[in-house]
Amino acid sequence: LFHLSSLFFFVYTFESYMATTTTTKKINTMLFGFVLVITTFTFLLGSCSATIYKVGDSDGWTAKDDVYNSWAERKEFHVGDSLVFEYDRNLNDVTQVSGALEYQFCDSFSPKAVYNTGHDVVTFTEPGFHYFITSNHAHCESGQRLDVLVVQDPSRPIPPPPPQSNNFPFAKTYKVGGSKGWKVYDSDFYHTWSEEKQFHVGDRLLFEYNNEANDVLEINGHLEFESCDPTSPVAVHKTGHDLVRLTKPGVHYFISSKTGHCAAGLKLRVVVAPNLTFPSCHLLTVSQGG
Repeated sequence: LFHLSSLFFFVYTFESYMATTTTTKKINTMLFGFVLVITTFTFLLGSCSATIYKVGDSDGWTAKDDVYNSWAERKEFHVGDSLVFEYDRNLNDVTQVSGALEYQFCDSFSPKAVYNTGHDVVTFTEPGFHYFITSNHAHCESGQRLDVLVVQDPSRPIPPPPPQSNNFPFAKTYKVGGSKGWKVYDSDFYHTWSEEKQFHVGDRLLFEYNNEANDVLEINGHLEFESCDPTSPVAVHKTGHDLVRLTKPGVHYFISSKTGHCAAGLKLRVVVAPNLTFPSCHLLTVSQGG
Protein backbone atom coordinates (compact mmCIF):
# COMPACT_ATOMS: atom_id res chain seq x y z
CA LEU A 1 0.00 0.00 0.00
CA PHE A 2 2.89 2.31 0.84
CA HIS A 3 4.51 1.72 -2.53
CA LEU A 4 1.19 2.34 -4.32
CA SER A 5 0.67 5.63 -2.46
CA SER A 6 4.22 6.66 -3.26
CA LEU A 7 3.65 5.86 -6.92
CA PHE A 8 0.45 7.96 -7.02
CA PHE A 9 2.26 10.85 -5.31
CA PHE A 10 5.14 10.63 -7.78
CA VAL A 11 2.80 10.59 -10.78
CA TYR A 12 0.81 13.57 -9.42
CA THR A 13 4.00 15.53 -8.68
CA PHE A 14 5.47 14.74 -12.10
CA GLU A 15 2.27 15.78 -13.94
CA SER A 16 2.10 19.01 -11.92
CA TYR A 17 5.72 19.73 -12.74
CA MET A 18 5.22 19.03 -16.42
CA ALA A 19 2.08 21.18 -16.54
CA THR A 20 3.90 24.04 -14.81
CA THR A 21 6.92 23.63 -17.09
CA THR A 22 4.74 23.52 -20.21
CA THR A 23 2.83 26.61 -19.11
CA THR A 24 6.09 28.42 -18.36
CA LYS A 25 7.45 27.48 -21.78
CA LYS A 26 4.29 28.73 -23.46
CA ILE A 27 4.45 32.00 -21.53
CA ASN A 28 8.14 32.41 -22.36
CA THR A 29 7.45 31.68 -26.01
CA MET A 30 4.61 34.20 -26.09
CA LEU A 31 6.75 36.83 -24.34
CA PHE A 32 9.62 36.22 -26.74
CA GLY A 33 7.29 36.54 -29.73
CA PHE A 34 5.78 39.74 -28.34
CA VAL A 35 9.21 41.27 -27.70
CA LEU A 36 10.35 40.24 -31.18
CA VAL A 37 7.32 41.87 -32.82
CA ILE A 38 7.73 45.09 -30.81
CA THR A 39 11.47 45.21 -31.54
CA THR A 40 10.92 44.64 -35.25
CA PHE A 41 8.16 47.24 -35.40
CA THR A 42 10.33 49.79 -33.56
CA PHE A 43 13.26 49.08 -35.86
CA LEU A 44 11.16 49.52 -38.97
CA LEU A 45 9.63 52.75 -37.73
CA GLY A 46 13.02 54.15 -36.84
CA SER A 47 14.77 53.10 -40.02
CA CYS A 48 12.36 54.15 -42.73
CA SER A 49 10.29 57.09 -41.55
CA ALA A 50 9.44 59.52 -44.32
CA THR A 51 7.52 62.75 -44.64
CA ILE A 52 4.68 63.61 -47.00
CA TYR A 53 4.34 67.30 -47.90
CA LYS A 54 1.25 68.82 -49.44
CA VAL A 55 2.63 71.35 -51.93
CA GLY A 56 1.45 74.86 -51.11
CA ASP A 57 -0.30 73.61 -47.97
CA SER A 58 -3.93 74.85 -47.98
CA ASP A 59 -3.39 76.78 -51.24
CA GLY A 60 -2.59 73.61 -53.16
CA TRP A 61 -1.02 73.73 -56.63
CA THR A 62 -2.19 76.89 -58.38
CA ALA A 63 -0.90 80.10 -60.00
CA LYS A 64 0.47 82.31 -57.22
CA ASP A 65 3.46 84.63 -57.36
CA ASP A 66 6.55 83.18 -55.65
CA VAL A 67 4.48 81.13 -53.19
CA TYR A 68 6.26 77.87 -53.87
CA ASN A 69 9.84 79.08 -53.48
CA SER A 70 8.96 80.50 -50.06
CA TRP A 71 7.09 77.31 -49.21
CA ALA A 72 10.05 75.07 -50.14
CA GLU A 73 12.73 77.19 -48.44
CA ARG A 74 11.22 76.49 -45.03
CA LYS A 75 11.61 72.73 -45.41
CA GLU A 76 14.32 70.11 -45.67
CA PHE A 77 13.53 67.32 -48.14
CA HIS A 78 15.09 63.88 -47.97
CA VAL A 79 15.21 60.86 -50.24
CA GLY A 80 12.07 58.85 -49.48
CA ASP A 81 9.90 61.91 -48.79
CA SER A 82 6.90 62.59 -51.01
CA LEU A 83 5.14 65.63 -52.46
CA VAL A 84 1.37 65.70 -52.87
CA PHE A 85 0.10 68.03 -55.60
CA GLU A 86 -3.61 68.87 -55.35
CA TYR A 87 -5.28 70.97 -58.05
CA ASP A 88 -8.07 71.20 -60.62
CA ARG A 89 -7.01 68.75 -63.33
CA ASN A 90 -9.15 70.64 -65.87
CA LEU A 91 -6.89 73.68 -65.50
CA ASN A 92 -3.50 72.30 -64.57
CA ASP A 93 -1.08 69.44 -64.38
CA VAL A 94 2.31 68.71 -62.82
CA THR A 95 5.22 68.49 -65.25
CA GLN A 96 8.58 67.38 -63.92
CA VAL A 97 11.39 68.86 -66.03
CA SER A 98 15.02 67.89 -66.34
CA GLY A 99 16.93 71.00 -65.38
CA ALA A 100 17.20 74.62 -64.33
CA LEU A 101 16.85 76.04 -67.86
CA GLU A 102 13.58 74.22 -68.53
CA TYR A 103 12.40 75.39 -65.13
CA GLN A 104 13.47 79.01 -65.70
CA PHE A 105 11.85 79.30 -69.13
CA CYS A 106 8.76 77.20 -68.31
CA ASP A 107 9.73 74.73 -71.04
CA SER A 108 7.41 71.70 -70.84
CA PHE A 109 8.20 70.20 -74.25
CA SER A 110 10.57 67.45 -73.04
CA PRO A 111 9.37 66.48 -69.56
CA LYS A 112 10.78 63.73 -67.39
CA ALA A 113 7.24 62.94 -66.23
CA VAL A 114 3.74 64.39 -66.48
CA TYR A 115 1.03 63.93 -63.84
CA ASN A 116 -2.57 65.02 -64.31
CA THR A 117 -4.83 63.20 -61.85
CA GLY A 118 -5.44 66.25 -59.64
CA HIS A 119 -4.00 64.37 -56.67
CA ASP A 120 -0.46 63.36 -57.58
CA VAL A 121 2.02 61.80 -55.19
CA VAL A 122 5.68 62.10 -56.22
CA THR A 123 8.28 60.27 -54.13
CA PHE A 124 11.91 61.35 -54.18
CA THR A 125 14.12 58.39 -55.05
CA GLU A 126 17.41 60.24 -55.47
CA PRO A 127 19.16 63.32 -54.05
CA GLY A 128 19.69 66.55 -55.98
CA PHE A 129 17.54 69.30 -57.44
CA HIS A 130 14.05 68.39 -58.63
CA TYR A 131 12.05 70.77 -60.83
CA PHE A 132 8.27 70.93 -61.25
CA ILE A 133 6.18 73.28 -63.40
CA THR A 134 2.73 73.37 -64.93
CA SER A 135 2.47 72.93 -68.69
CA ASN A 136 0.03 75.86 -68.65
CA HIS A 137 2.68 78.38 -69.73
CA ALA A 138 0.87 81.46 -68.43
CA HIS A 139 0.41 79.86 -65.02
CA CYS A 140 4.05 78.83 -64.89
CA GLU A 141 5.16 82.37 -65.75
CA SER A 142 2.88 83.60 -62.96
CA GLY A 143 4.77 81.54 -60.41
CA GLN A 144 3.30 78.06 -60.53
CA ARG A 145 6.58 76.21 -60.40
CA LEU A 146 8.61 74.53 -57.71
CA ASP A 147 12.25 73.53 -57.33
CA VAL A 148 13.38 71.54 -54.32
CA LEU A 149 16.76 70.33 -53.13
CA VAL A 150 16.62 66.74 -51.91
CA VAL A 151 19.35 65.35 -49.66
CA GLN A 152 20.19 61.84 -48.54
CA ASP A 153 19.35 61.21 -44.89
CA PRO A 154 22.02 58.89 -43.41
CA SER A 155 19.54 57.63 -40.81
CA ARG A 156 17.30 56.10 -43.49
CA PRO A 157 19.47 55.17 -46.46
CA ILE A 158 17.76 54.10 -49.67
CA PRO A 159 19.73 51.77 -51.95
CA PRO A 160 20.08 52.67 -55.62
CA PRO A 161 17.66 51.11 -58.15
CA PRO A 162 16.70 48.42 -58.75
CA PRO A 163 16.55 47.22 -55.10
CA GLN A 164 13.36 47.95 -53.18
CA SER A 165 12.54 51.31 -51.62
CA ASN A 166 12.58 51.82 -47.86
CA ASN A 167 8.93 52.87 -48.03
CA PHE A 168 8.14 49.22 -48.83
CA PRO A 169 10.97 47.05 -47.47
CA PHE A 170 9.39 43.86 -48.84
CA ALA A 171 8.69 45.30 -52.28
CA LYS A 172 10.07 43.90 -55.52
CA THR A 173 11.36 45.59 -58.65
CA TYR A 174 10.41 43.96 -61.96
CA LYS A 175 12.26 44.76 -65.18
CA VAL A 176 9.45 44.87 -67.73
CA GLY A 177 10.00 42.24 -70.41
CA GLY A 178 12.95 40.75 -68.56
CA SER A 179 16.13 40.79 -70.63
CA LYS A 180 14.19 41.95 -73.70
CA GLY A 181 13.14 45.25 -72.14
CA TRP A 182 10.38 47.52 -73.48
CA LYS A 183 10.15 47.16 -77.26
CA VAL A 184 7.90 45.68 -79.93
CA TYR A 185 7.71 41.88 -79.90
CA ASP A 186 4.73 39.65 -80.64
CA SER A 187 1.32 40.86 -79.56
CA ASP A 188 1.03 38.63 -76.46
CA PHE A 189 4.57 39.02 -75.13
CA TYR A 190 3.87 41.49 -72.30
CA HIS A 191 0.55 39.87 -71.44
CA THR A 192 2.34 36.55 -70.93
CA TRP A 193 5.14 38.24 -69.01
CA SER A 194 2.77 39.90 -66.52
CA GLU A 195 0.46 36.89 -66.11
CA GLU A 196 3.33 34.89 -64.61
CA LYS A 197 3.81 37.37 -61.76
CA GLN A 198 2.01 38.62 -58.66
CA PHE A 199 2.28 42.38 -58.19
CA HIS A 200 1.63 44.17 -54.91
CA VAL A 201 1.36 47.77 -53.78
CA GLY A 202 4.90 49.08 -53.31
CA ASP A 203 6.41 47.01 -56.12
CA ARG A 204 8.11 48.86 -58.96
CA LEU A 205 8.26 48.40 -62.72
CA LEU A 206 11.51 49.21 -64.50
CA PHE A 207 11.04 50.14 -68.16
CA GLU A 208 14.27 50.09 -70.18
CA TYR A 209 14.23 51.16 -73.84
CA ASN A 210 15.69 53.48 -76.48
CA ASN A 211 14.15 56.85 -75.61
CA GLU A 212 14.61 58.05 -79.18
CA ALA A 213 12.26 55.31 -80.37
CA ASN A 214 9.85 54.84 -77.48
CA ASP A 215 8.27 56.11 -74.29
CA VAL A 216 5.98 54.86 -71.52
CA LEU A 217 2.49 56.25 -70.97
CA GLU A 218 0.38 55.25 -68.00
CA ILE A 219 -3.27 55.53 -68.99
CA ASN A 220 -6.57 55.51 -67.13
CA GLY A 221 -8.57 52.51 -68.21
CA HIS A 222 -9.38 49.45 -70.26
CA LEU A 223 -10.90 51.30 -73.24
CA GLU A 224 -7.81 53.48 -73.70
CA PHE A 225 -5.66 50.37 -73.35
CA GLU A 226 -7.58 48.35 -75.95
CA SER A 227 -7.72 51.24 -78.44
CA CYS A 228 -4.13 52.39 -77.74
CA ASP A 229 -5.39 55.91 -76.96
CA PRO A 230 -2.51 58.12 -75.69
CA THR A 231 -4.43 61.41 -75.55
CA SER A 232 -5.17 61.54 -71.79
CA PRO A 233 -2.31 59.86 -69.93
CA VAL A 234 -2.02 59.70 -66.17
CA ALA A 235 1.76 60.00 -66.49
CA VAL A 236 4.37 60.16 -69.25
CA HIS A 237 7.88 58.73 -68.87
CA LYS A 238 10.59 59.10 -71.50
CA THR A 239 14.05 58.77 -69.93
CA GLY A 240 14.72 55.27 -71.30
CA HIS A 241 15.20 54.02 -67.74
CA ASP A 242 11.89 54.66 -65.99
CA LEU A 243 11.09 53.35 -62.53
CA VAL A 244 7.34 53.35 -61.83
CA ARG A 245 6.02 52.53 -58.38
CA LEU A 246 2.67 50.76 -58.07
CA THR A 247 1.09 52.88 -55.34
CA LYS A 248 -2.46 51.52 -55.22
CA PRO A 249 -4.28 48.24 -55.81
CA GLY A 250 -6.23 47.57 -58.99
CA VAL A 251 -5.46 47.35 -62.68
CA HIS A 252 -2.68 49.55 -64.11
CA TYR A 253 -2.25 50.15 -67.84
CA PHE A 254 0.88 51.16 -69.78
CA ILE A 255 1.34 51.74 -73.51
CA SER A 256 3.77 53.32 -75.97
CA SER A 257 2.60 56.49 -77.70
CA LYS A 258 4.69 55.78 -80.81
CA THR A 259 2.66 55.14 -83.95
CA GLY A 260 1.96 51.45 -84.47
CA HIS A 261 3.93 50.22 -81.47
CA CYS A 262 1.01 49.78 -79.08
CA ALA A 263 -1.12 48.15 -81.76
CA ALA A 264 1.76 45.73 -82.40
CA GLY A 265 1.73 44.65 -78.75
CA LEU A 266 3.84 47.21 -76.89
CA LYS A 267 1.41 47.59 -74.01
CA LEU A 268 1.24 46.20 -70.50
CA ARG A 269 -1.61 45.48 -68.10
CA VAL A 270 -0.82 44.56 -64.51
CA VAL A 271 -3.15 43.61 -61.67
CA VAL A 272 -1.88 44.95 -58.35
CA ALA A 273 -2.92 43.40 -55.03
CA PRO A 274 -2.85 45.21 -51.67
CA ASN A 275 0.34 44.91 -49.66
CA LEU A 276 -0.63 42.78 -46.66
CA THR A 277 2.85 42.46 -45.17
CA PHE A 278 3.89 43.77 -41.78
CA PRO A 279 3.56 47.57 -41.55
CA SER A 280 6.80 48.92 -42.95
CA CYS A 281 6.94 52.65 -42.38
CA HIS A 282 5.72 55.54 -40.39
CA LEU A 283 4.81 58.30 -42.79
CA LEU A 284 4.56 61.75 -41.26
CA THR A 285 2.09 63.85 -43.22
CA VAL A 286 2.74 67.58 -43.18
CA SER A 287 -0.21 69.51 -44.55
CA GLN A 288 0.19 72.93 -43.01
CA GLY A 289 3.28 75.06 -42.42
CA GLY A 290 6.00 72.67 -41.22
